[in-house]
Formats: sequence, C-alpha cells, structure tokens
Amino acid sequence: MMAPEKRMSFIGHLEDLRWTLVRSIISVIACAIPCGIFWREIFDWIAVWPLRLSDPVPQLIYTSPVEAVFLCIRIALTCGAITASPFIFQQVWSFLSPALYKKEKAIIFPAVLASTFCFLLGITFCYFMLPLVLNFLTSFAGGQIEAFFKISEYFSFLIKMCTAFGFAFELPVISFILSKAGIINYRFLVRYFRHAVVIIFIAAAILTPPDVLSQILLALPLLSLYGISIFVSWMAGKKDAKSENSLVIN
Repeated sequence: MMAPEKRMSFIGHLEDLRWTLVRSIISVIACAIPCGIFWREIFDWIAVWPLRLSDPVPQLIYTSPVEAVFLCIRIALTCGAITASPFIFQQVWSFLSPALYKKEKAIIFPAVLASTFCFLLGITFCYFMLPLVLNFLTSFAGGQIEAFFKISEYFSFLIKMCTAFGFAFELPVISFILSKAGIINYRFLVRYFRHAVVIIFIAAAILTPPDVLSQILLALPLLSLYGISIFVSWMAGKKDAKSENSLVIN
C-alpha cells in the first residue's frame, strides 16, 4: 500500500488546524444570525415542547436581568452549530485526509454524509425522548412541590443531553473508518463486547442526569449502535478482502 500523498510538518498541521477552526467558527456564526432573529420561535420549539407531558408543567424562569439576553445568544449559537454541522464535519474530515492513504480518501465524502446523518439522528432521537425523561424527573415531587426551572440550567440540560446522543450515534461511522484504516475489525469488537457494555453504562451515567431512565435511554441505543458497528466493521473488512482478492487475480 502506498504511503499518504503528503507529509506535512508539525507547523503545517497546526496552521491547517487553525484554518479548520476559523472556517468552522465562521460557519457557525453565519448560521447563528438567522437563528438569533427567530430565537423566540425556536425557544418554543426546543425548550417548551419537551415539557408537554409533565404534569404539572414546570414554569420557566430567569433570575438575572441579562439571563434572557444570554439565552438568545446561546440558542442562536447552538442552532447555528447544528445547522452548520455538515460543513463542520466536512472540515474535520478534510483536516484528517492528509493522514489517509489515497484509496482511503475516497470514503471522505460518504463519511461526511454519514457523520452528519448520525449526528442529527441522535439529536432527533433525544429530542423525542426528552418529554419522557422530564415527565419522569418532575413526577418525583408528586404535585407537592411546585416546579420552577431556571432557564439557563434547563437549557444546559437540553444541550448536554442532545450533544451526548448526537455524538453517541457517531459510533458506527467511527467503527467503519477505523475498520477501513485497518486499526480494528469486527472480531476485535466482538471480543471486547463485555467490556463495551460496562463502558457504555459508565458513559451513560456520566453524560446523563443522575436518574435511571436517562441512563437507560442512552445506554440501550448505544448497545444497539455497538451491534450495528460490528456489522459495519464486518462489511468494511469484507469489501477490503474482495478488493485484495481481485488485485491478486489480476
């Protein structure tokens, strides 16, 4: 197998990384501007809707004069980052491309599409699971304690949950890339399945609030994604084996 086409110096990598970050930040800001204009509508959609199953519905409050302003900025930047995620993933994979072999660079475009799809799928899955989690959390008071959610803390909770699910759903993509690069294979993933179960539940406990339902709702999809990753890794290895056999025959 041929070596990567370019060998950059350490300073060259840092310069490339700097421009990757700059372009990504600019894309987020550009997408955040229209999101900031419609932040009230977005707020109703991403913050109020998940509370619909809670009984009684908690009241959202802010306790600082500037908290509402910062909320607007956070909503704009968060939605801007989600909107710009296809471009950000493209920048990340482009930054990593010099380390890949020529044959492996062909998977960059599919990797960008798959990364974006899985990330948005994870956020969507979390978003539709949030009403169940919030209803479970607010039910502990049993109506005896009135619920008031501080908006900054509540929004941080939403972002933490959605981000955790978004990156967790990247597991099959990472597995495919590592398998194509020859770093892992499906046998490796099967061999360490029991270790993965323990790590998944530990990660779910760290990334989610300290309640059983949130941890299970993250751990179960992760276990399913690990199973999908084994299949994806097997498919990647199978295709590579076919390519090598065809080269030998030729």
